[in-house]
Amino acid sequence: MKGLRILVAALVAGGVTFGLFLLMYALISSGSDQRPDLEAISGIRFGPVEIPDEIMTRSRRKPKKPPPPEEPPPPPRMQISKVDLQVQKTPQMDVPDLDVPLVGGSGMFIGNFQQVDQGAEGDVIPVVVIRPMYPREAAIAGTQGWVKVEFTITEAGTVKDPRVVDARPPRVFNREAIRAILKWKFKPRVVDGIAVERRATQVIDFTLDES
Repeated sequence: MKGLRILVAALVAGGVTFGLFLLMYALISSGSDQRPDLEAISGIRFGPVEIPDEIMTRSRRKPKKPPPPEEPPPPPRMQISKVDLQVQKTPQMDVPDLDVPLVGGSGMFIGNFQQVDQGAEGDVIPVVVIRPMYPREAAIAGTQGWVKVEFTITEAGTVKDPRVVDARPPRVFNREAIRAILKWKFKPRVVDGIAVERRATQVIDFTLDES
């Protein structure tokens, strides 16, 4: 009984194997019939590549340079008529020689400046004098006085480093005196043709006019 089962199984296995072989053959044979059509559609060809014997060469030549542009004609010369200029002589006027320093500035000024002692200070000559503002409180109270300021005259004639050395009454006119002296200009001292700095002093009076 056992041997019969083995024989039946072997026959079934052989039949199945034979059927598979038949199926594979059918598939291969059907695919070979359509191969030329597929090759024709794809356009891919297998085989030797044909190379022509004659090789065409293309000559490369530089293009010719364009001709230079023609020079434009020169512009016509313009004739300019000469104009006779008449120079008028300025009349000579007799002006007296006034040794007065320049005075500028704005604001209330009441009183006079005390001039620098030329003998003590040498060549200290003010060129531009700016009038100081008179403090309002001092003007209302009728306060008068003076401030002595020490400062440095630079090579350019300007003032720097001012300080009050004395004042009457103290601390009333100091601020306005310092503000004014910083705007003054002096003739600088010249030594061997070169301008140099120097220290100087100036007394500024603050007085009220009786009128």
